[in-house]
Amino acid sequence: MGDEQDKKVEEAEVLSLLKESKRPKTFLQISSALGVDKKGRKSLKKLLKRLKREGKLLVERGRYRVAGQEEVLVGKVIPYPAGFGFLEVEGRSKDVYIPHFEMKRLMAGDTVKARLVEFKGKKEVRVERILKRAKKELVGKVERNRKRCYFYPLDENSHLVFSAKGCDELKDGTIAVAKVVSYPSKRTKGKVELKEVLGHPQEKFLAMELLIRKYNLPTDYPSEVIEELNDLPEEVPQREIKRRKDLREQLCFTIDPEKARDFDDAVAVEITPEGNFRLFVHIADVSYYVREGTALDREAYKRGYTFYLPDRALHMLPEKLSAYLCSLRPQEDKLAFTCEMLFDKKGKLLSYEIYESVIRSKARLTYREALSLIVGEPSLEDKYPQLVKPLRDMELLYRILSRKRWERGSIDFDLPEAEVIVDEYGEPTAVMPYERHVAHRLIEHFMVSANETVAMHLENLLFPCIYRVHEPPDPEKVDNLLEILAGLGYKVRKPNRFVPKFFQRIIEDFEGKPEEHLVRFLTLRAMNRAKYSPVNLGHFGLASEHYAHFTSPIRRYADLVLHRLLKKAIKGQFLDFDESVAYLEEVSAHLSEQERLADQVEREAIDIMKARFMKSRIGEEFEGIITGVVPFGIFVEIKDILVEGLVRIGSLEDDEYLFDEPAHRLVGVRTGKIYRLGDSVRVKVLSVDEERGKIDMCLAD
Repeated sequence: MGDEQDKKVEEAEVLSLLKESKRPKTFLQISSALGVDKKGRKSLKKLLKRLKREGKLLVERGRYRVAGQEEVLVGKVIPYPAGFGFLEVEGRSKDVYIPHFEMKRLMAGDTVKARLVEFKGKKEVRVERILKRAKKELVGKVERNRKRCYFYPLDENSHLVFSAKGCDELKDGTIAVAKVVSYPSKRTKGKVELKEVLGHPQEKFLAMELLIRKYNLPTDYPSEVIEELNDLPEEVPQREIKRRKDLREQLCFTIDPEKARDFDDAVAVEITPEGNFRLFVHIADVSYYVREGTALDREAYKRGYTFYLPDRALHMLPEKLSAYLCSLRPQEDKLAFTCEMLFDKKGKLLSYEIYESVIRSKARLTYREALSLIVGEPSLEDKYPQLVKPLRDMELLYRILSRKRWERGSIDFDLPEAEVIVDEYGEPTAVMPYERHVAHRLIEHFMVSANETVAMHLENLLFPCIYRVHEPPDPEKVDNLLEILAGLGYKVRKPNRFVPKFFQRIIEDFEGKPEEHLVRFLTLRAMNRAKYSPVNLGHFGLASEHYAHFTSPIRRYADLVLHRLLKKAIKGQFLDFDESVAYLEEVSAHLSEQERLADQVEREAIDIMKARFMKSRIGEEFEGIITGVVPFGIFVEIKDILVEGLVRIGSLEDDEYLFDEPAHRLVGVRTGKIYRLGDSVRVKVLSVDEERGKIDMCLAD
């Protein structure tokens, strides 16, 4: 009886000690804290084993903690080539670290259930269960070792190795598509069966094809979509023209990139007798052709976006729609959705109308041509004499709207983007900054005005809407930004509440300085990601109270959804609000995810093309700027061509360097030499991993 009493007391003491402890404890720490002598340790060990067996305690790497204390998370796996990963959990501002030993059985995109634990003072996860595997097929490289064949995935899962069948006659390094037969576990490799051989990188440029396969992007349309497409009328029906506002005589035109074939928007401006500006934004009426519930609609929803790669575009809509029926081509009657806005001389919106229309664009201008007409190029003025005054009126309105948006705090990140020029074979021939000028900004500001107006219209009607929302930044991310800026010598007092104007001023203070683009990038990185939502949370970056996507229905499904809602609102149709919001929540989640995928694919495509381009420049030296500092080295972006590479810490042979995380810099132990964000350096290209779009560099001096 006495022994039983002692055991209960001891159990309560152990549980109480571990509950109150911030971190798991080792056996010796527990015995020491409870004052157990050497004789009592044997019985303590038995007790701990029993508590573990009963599920009251959990043991991890020899450390004990009370079961059920830790947070349970469900999220998606994001692997890194080095072998570790992160768990992306919806609603958490920071991804959670997944250690190497947990990643041995995990793959990119897997959905897992995991416990949040603290190890060596840092939060990380322990995977309890894999809820859903993201991939059934993989793209990878085949390698043979003696009589065995191995398959290495060509993505961030490169730490995984699969045993493969059917590669006896293949050359080492051959790229293939494989079906997963069994997934890896903690103790065993996975198995795959080769399904399709794509070729060898030395014999064929496979990069874009691999990317498409890696993300399983659709390249063809189902047969039922083609059937529906063939039934669509080639000409606009007369009865539909009569039903709409006829603006075919109006002087409107499109301004787009040189290679564009899908023209979503046309614009027109009129100056009223009072000196006000009447702006017409005409958007292709895709909803007339793509009806709800059709095969065309289902396929467009599934894709969500047009994916733009350097050598091709994977369109949301088939070419007959995107480049012909819906595209606002010059000198053709086209169905449109028009947002007509009246602005005063200070850019205040006085009134607006939203209606279905039929238009006839008078010209198809490129951005370069529009700029030339604004500044005055005689040859183009002779070609388009009727467009000179409207374009200069548009420039004046753009300046007014831009000033008004600046005053309210709209943040202009204006990050330089790299444009990859490819030849007829898909090979990159040049990488250069994408030129942005007044013609680009003019169109952007007009589209923003239309997007704000339609969102405001639906909100005022208390009608369901799919908003484009951008929430205020997480304070922790802003603290990190200010910490980095302090390392660049920029000190600013942290406000009680973050407003867009605060970040706008940071960017303005660095204008014209060498670190300008870096600061723009760092400020953007501190922001939350914009997303779709049926709840209006405002748009922080634009300092806008109401914003939606209305202007690109040919390449974004969200705009198509908005068009349908607007038409129902205009016709006075009744919608069950709760039912509509539930539908829009589902659509918003899917489209936000597809947008992330599109961004990731396009970013990877550019990186791969940059690496391919730099392959012939191995050994050359370039001027660059440090854009990232990590424990294993520094990232350097080459000026002028915006190509980024890694200078590994092991290549810095003049000293031993330590990573100073708070200051985002590497510091030499003996010399005190410092490499920090924003520093200019000269680098030499050492090697290129074309398949993963990675470039290794060293410091040239």
